[in-house]
Amino acid sequence: MDLKTLAELNAERAARRPAFVVTEIDNGAQRLVKASDLAGDPLRNELAKQLRMGKSAMIEADGKKLFVNVYAPTAKLVIIGAVHISQALAPLARALGYDVTVVDPRTAFASPERFPDVSLVAEWPDVALPPLNVDHYTAFVAVTHDPKIDDPALLHAFERDCFYIGALGSRKTHAKRVDRLKAQGATDANIASIHAPIGLPIGAISPGEVAVAIMAQITAQLRLPKESAA
Repeated sequence: MDLKTLAELNAERAARRPAFVVTEIDNGAQRLVKASDLAGDPLRNELAKQLRMGKSAMIEADGKKLFVNVYAPTAKLVIIGAVHISQALAPLARALGYDVTVVDPRTAFASPERFPDVSLVAEWPDVALPPLNVDHYTAFVAVTHDPKIDDPALLHAFERDCFYIGALGSRKTHAKRVDRLKAQGATDANIASIHAPIGLPIGAISPGEVAVAIMAQITAQLRLPKESAA
């Protein structure tokens, strides 16, 4: 890889923007495809597919064998609420390669003893969230059941275009949440982006089962085409 391409690639990675290096197997010619240029690229469908999978791969196009190196940002999971579900969800997400942060101002809940080896921020969302650089490659889960904590956190997630937003609660609880969020400026599109009730409908009861349902839904949102993940 030439130094110019390497410098451009490193800049994209530092900004947490996905990028691809496409190499022609026959002659070694390489080109960089940035996320901002993906829609106009002749390989856009194949590149988008490999990005969803998060894997580099050999492909064939126009009779040429190409190797596509995929450089995708490491997915983050921000969990609002250091509750029992979070204790099961955090290690599960870490095992799947996510950078996990748990946010809860209640220090009795957000303790290292309850969350060993997990990044904890024992602050209110308005203080805790800005430094976390929540972005499109962040899954965002609100599970405190406390509007004073969950609501401002969700409003922050709306602004950051998270690829997944989920909130714990029944349909009745969510209806009340919707009214509160709209009163604070949330749009219909914002509300539609919330997965609530949270998680895939697998009949989950225990905190561990709920964590599995949440992580499965997050995975579907990250990996499947949008029409399949909806």
